[in-house]
Amino acid sequence: MPPISSKDLHRIFKKLDKNCDGLICLQELNWLLDSIGIQLTMEELESFLERPSLDFDEFLFFYESISKQNKGECKGGVAGCVQDNDNDQGQDDMEIVYLAFKVFDMNGDGFISCDELENVLVKLELWDASRSDVDYCRSMIRAYDTNLDGKLDFEEFKNMMLLTT
Repeated sequence: MPPISSKDLHRIFKKLDKNCDGLICLQELNWLLDSIGIQLTMEELESFLERPSLDFDEFLFFYESISKQNKGECKGGVAGCVQDNDNDQGQDDMEIVYLAFKVFDMNGDGFISCDELENVLVKLELWDASRSDVDYCRSMIRAYDTNLDGKLDFEEFKNMMLLTT
């Protein structure tokens, strides 16, 4: 299961699909990956996909493959990830959750602050940047912040992801 709920991934896909044809092109996909800190060249995308665009199911498959590659599990780049899919599903889920945590933990301190949460949600176009509703952001964190320190550690984030997917 992706670290972001299927509903949110579908919303991201729809926002990327500017002409509403049910497909996203390589440039749109590359923009999304860059915005969350995953660096791939257009050549790598073209080589892996062997097509000019993706439908939603292909987008999900690609997302899971990139998650595995970024975690360092795959040999041979993105294409190696596609061939290495006989891992235990529970382990795969935890690795994806860990990768998502690293995306949100922008400063690498092992915690997700309100500012970091807001920044990533803005980049994914799931948050209106002009809104800047700090109380709403804090309430999102507070809902899963079991030690009440005002930020999420990995265990708290993992529990949130397991409850919302």
